[in-house]
Amino acid sequence: MRKLFRIAALILFTFCLSTQKSQAKEKPQPAQPSVELAILLDTSGSMSGLINQARTQLWKIVNELATAKQNGKIPVMKVALYEYGKSSLPASEGYLRQIVPLTENLDQISEELFALKTNGGEEYCGQVIQAATNGLLWSENHDCLKMIFIAGNEGFSQGKVDYKVACPNAVQKGITVNTIFCGPEQTGIQTGWKEGALLADGSYLSINQGLEIVTPATPYDKKLNELSRGINKTYLFYGSQEEQKKSTTSQSAADSLSQEAAPASGAERAAFKGSGRYRAKGDLIEALAGKKVKLQDLNEAELPAELKKLSPEEREAYISEKQKERKQIQLLIQELTKKRKQFIAAEMKKQKNQAQDNTFDAAVIRVIRSQAKKKNFQFESE
Repeated sequence: MRKLFRIAALILFTFCLSTQKSQAKEKPQPAQPSVELAILLDTSGSMSGLINQARTQLWKIVNELATAKQNGKIPVMKVALYEYGKSSLPASEGYLRQIVPLTENLDQISEELFALKTNGGEEYCGQVIQAATNGLLWSENHDCLKMIFIAGNEGFSQGKVDYKVACPNAVQKGITVNTIFCGPEQTGIQTGWKEGALLADGSYLSINQGLEIVTPATPYDKKLNELSRGINKTYLFYGSQEEQKKSTTSQSAADSLSQEAAPASGAERAAFKGSGRYRAKGDLIEALAGKKVKLQDLNEAELPAELKKLSPEEREAYISEKQKERKQIQLLIQELTKKRKQFIAAEMKKQKNQAQDNTFDAAVIRVIRSQAKKKNFQFESE
């Protein structure tokens, strides 16, 4: 009888151990960290300076995010863009428009920023905050950094949607609302911009939207822009012919717009392309690495032109070669970017121009760093 009991106990122990191992194997992996940023810009007639600062400094802002990690992991980075306050926008929708939903395709964000035009209108801050809160597919991950940045220069309380309701509603979804008033700090406080931020666990800042941002030219800008164009040759776009053409055009257009706007903007874009965080829509190499597609599942018409005449083995080899080439260029860009940042830091120290801290990009970067720390993000420079 004792022998039978020992055998039963051994079987039970083995079963429990097996179950524990099985459960350990099935333990879900933590979600990939993410940073989600919605930019809400007033495009009424007086906001040309704000729009120009946003479009020329986008790549500088995302480069700051590109150095962030949460628990040692690289986050997914998504940006959305809204405009509000323009008379040509539908009055029935509160004079606002979602231009781009949350996306990793920052080329599209850049293109749309350069396409923005201003004219007079009504600025309904509460309504555009509500639209961004409810209209975007925000992550449900509690550890995700979710932020709204709204910038403008009129009273914060205009419109039928009360910001005192819209801002707390954003907080309930884990979204902080940060307000950027384009004008004197005290005026922004008096017109409700600071209260809006406080109601949404955000930060209130005032900026000089008329200030022209001057970044010192460096000996590395020209080479960085050359490498930015060169790395484009490592991108293999797949899909329909129309989709491939659109992806290629979008990438080239974003390059040209940035470089023409300011040499520094082009260099910042190059830095982002070299960071490993840049995502071009329709890139086959990225899609394969992320297991979004399988090469053998694509039909001939969906393949990039470079691959169509190759055998399956040759296609694999060609893709591998382009991956290596891209990595080499990324390393070159990273090396030059480091030298460029050191050069600019030294020049800015000589100038001691505090006015440059009073711009859209400087405000956004300060807030991102502060709020990211609350979500356990670390930056390389820390």
